Amino acid sequence: MTLPTFTLRQMVEAGVHFGHHARRWNPQMAPFIYGKKDNVHIIDLQKTYPMLYSALNAVRDVAANGGKVLFVATKRQAQDIVKENAERCGQYYVNYRWLGGMLTNWKTVYKSISRLNKLNEMEEKGSYEGYTKKEILNLKKEREKLAITLDGIKNMGGQPDMLFVIDTPKESLAIKEAKKLGIPVVGIIDTNANPNEVEFPVPGNDDAIRAIQFYCELMSGAILDGMQAEISAKGLDVSEMEAPAEKPAPKKRAPRKAKAETASAE
Repeated sequence: MTLPTFTLRQMVEAGVHFGHHARRWNPQMAPFIYGKKDNVHIIDLQKTYPMLYSALNAVRDVAANGGKVLFVATKRQAQDIVKENAERCGQYYVNYRWLGGMLTNWKTVYKSISRLNKLNEMEEKGSYEGYTKKEILNLKKEREKLAITLDGIKNMGGQPDMLFVIDTPKESLAIKEAKKLGIPVVGIIDTNANPNEVEFPVPGNDDAIRAIQFYCELMSGAILDGMQAEISAKGLDVSEMEAPAEKPAPKKRAPRKAKAETASAE
């Protein structure tokens, strides 16, 4: 694989250039705004283009070094897209609600994940012996509640190495926690956002489904390319190692010895 490519035409077709209503703008976004149309800010895609490439390269490098990327987007139109693309590249996601302390208080979150795994195992095996019908119903409700929040990170095994966030104002809590821990963030920043809050800002529409799909497909493609690079590097190292010597085939036992063993066993 290679790093995904894209064109300005594709960005326009995905609606990446449409910002928010002019009255909702953040003055920090002024350098990335081309103008206004019908009182809606238009994002300068000539600025977005290289910044998106920089973000893709950063994500690829994390994956190439065996790192973990966490996709974060809890707005309704992004939930399914984020889940699909994170799973496509074997990464992790939060698409329902960001729990306070999800990164900074990982030990507590891990306890909840362990509880979810236990409830999943009970559900799979149907091992509800000793519980009343009401208790079983409550356990299933608890499982569903935990799953909707933690399913995307239950196999993460620790803090991620990078966040990919859609709609940075909405996911401000996730960004604050990442900043506190020194975890870099790739963020899609619309005209109401502050580009200085993330390490890799990408000016663009964060509401349109086609735009969200566009970003997520590029990010998952970049991660897959990085993972392929990591596998290739490991494959090169393996090929340079000497092949182990073949072990000699075990000798068959003599018939007399076998009879002697049988006699002693009797």
